[in-house]
Amino acid sequence: MSLGGGKKSRKLFEQAKTVTPGGVHSPVRAFRAVGGTPVFMASAKGAYLKDADGKTYVDYVGSWGPAILGHAHPAVTGAVKKAAGRGLSFGTPHEGEVELSRMIRRMVPSLEKVRFCNSGTEATMSCLRLARGFTRRNGIVKFSGCYHGHSDALLVAAGSGALTLGRPDSAGVTPGAVQDTHVLPFNDPGAAEELFAKRGAEIAAVLLEPIPANAGLILPVPGFLGKLRELTREHGSLLIFDEVMTGFRLAPGGAQQLLGIRPDLSAFGKVIGGGLPVGAFGGRAEVMDHLAPDGPVYQAGTLSGNPMAMAAGLAQLKELAKGKIYRQLEKTGAALERMFREELRSADRRDPFVRIGSMFCLFCRPEGGPIRNLQDAEKIDRDRYAKLFHGLLEHGVYFPPSQFETCFLSTAHGPRELEITRKALRAALREA
Repeated sequence: MSLGGGKKSRKLFEQAKTVTPGGVHSPVRAFRAVGGTPVFMASAKGAYLKDADGKTYVDYVGSWGPAILGHAHPAVTGAVKKAAGRGLSFGTPHEGEVELSRMIRRMVPSLEKVRFCNSGTEATMSCLRLARGFTRRNGIVKFSGCYHGHSDALLVAAGSGALTLGRPDSAGVTPGAVQDTHVLPFNDPGAAEELFAKRGAEIAAVLLEPIPANAGLILPVPGFLGKLRELTREHGSLLIFDEVMTGFRLAPGGAQQLLGIRPDLSAFGKVIGGGLPVGAFGGRAEVMDHLAPDGPVYQAGTLSGNPMAMAAGLAQLKELAKGKIYRQLEKTGAALERMFREELRSADRRDPFVRIGSMFCLFCRPEGGPIRNLQDAEKIDRDRYAKLFHGLLEHGVYFPPSQFETCFLSTAHGPRELEITRKALRAALREA
């Protein structure tokens, strides 16, 4: 079995390493967690990727979430083409910003006002600055395994690429940058209560992924998010949801709609750009009005509200607002879950399979058991996942090149793609 990309991918990777650190522009893509050569992709359409050597794969990465309608959906690509014909970037306000802001506000009731930026990292970073400016406090609470981008104050006990590379923290992050960041275990309301009892008056905000998707996929236990909402209200802190992964993917109003919890601020990305680089954050008007130019909290970006990104996002959200999309995704997700569980039983495997809507994760953990927090997620067999990954890849299915990433379905996935996946999974389980 070959490990990773074919002849052209290997050649491109050697060339890339001479001009780029590690040969990639985001660490997980380097295949360090699974071994072998990264697969260089040449095109994508629907549920499929095609690599530089011409091989096609059923794709379960979906550009890490935004391809909810499948790759190159005609409504989205058509909107981008029209926008590009009017100009790539204005550096001024334009109507598209207003339209997409209004659409987002209609779909997510907790967002009374919205500010666009260029990435999820910018969105979460801006939420923290805004929370500190609004509350006039310094303390921040985050949770182990929740990844909020690579800004300094949040790159501690992070998930995703930091876990993949075995570096929970990053060189270059000074002690001062994280001195006000308190880290708690996810799904432990008692730990949160204890911290607020001691330091509640110092805490500006609690920031978390309501459904962590950067340490595999972890579901909140009943009552956990409600307790955080209660504690933040009681102590005058803000509750911030990082919905970069879950926003508009799990429901029109994101995880907060699905779970029935209304945060003060929310960070978004991925889906609202239709695949183009974009981020957004928003929330209560009284908080958002502390942003410049109305307030003292500065945040800016030349490419914020880029007209092509706005057009792509608006086209995608209009499709999602029809509602039937989520019923279709749940139906496909349920069929995929049944298929995975059947194949795991047939192979006498107890590995946990976690799914919510169109997001799922297979944890290579032979002893099975629930996955409630980062400690549980780390009890996986990395070598076993690497074998599974390459087995799937060899048989035409593209999974994330890291056990600590989540898989994504799209509306382009159907019975044909699931049958290809079943055959690939069956073969990969034999080899792993």
